[in-house]
Amino acid sequence: MVGVPVYQYSRRRNNMSLGYYEQLQRIVNRYISSGEQWPATTREIASWAIRKGLWAPQKTAVIGLFAEQLSRAMREEYITDPQGRAARAKHAARVNRGGTQLVLWADIRTASREHMEIAFQQRRQQIVGDCRQLKLDVDSYNENNNLGKPIQMVFDFTYDLREIELESTVV
Repeated sequence: MVGVPVYQYSRRRNNMSLGYYEQLQRIVNRYISSGEQWPATTREIASWAIRKGLWAPQKTAVIGLFAEQLSRAMREEYITDPQGRAARAKHAARVNRGGTQLVLWADIRTASREHMEIAFQQRRQQIVGDCRQLKLDVDSYNENNNLGKPIQMVFDFTYDLREIELESTVV
């Protein structure tokens, strides 16, 4: 078709082992060829794979899953500060200790200034990364799929933050 952009698909977005994903893809293909219901949910496929002995959780995987759930729970814990603001209670900082990279969690009420500076700067970098990806997505859409006026994104959040602060002071 003329005018339709050709996309190259990346096999890997992060540093996760491609071999492991290929193993999981093979399990999905075995599920499909087994005659089980298709389309299917990932829960149905996972349940089938475990029943068939094609996948079993390793102790480290169970610990990793629980650790991720703990991280999510800590990110969702908020306190109300003396000025009435809802602030996140727990903050993560990625640090190197003895040549090993660790993510250490601390409570905003007891954390050292150093920990909080690291945590805040790293969260800021995550936001910058999200904005960079959003810009790439918008630019790609505008240049390859958008038949109308280009979608514009503003990455200066000064007025947004002021507006939110004003809204929170109005009772």
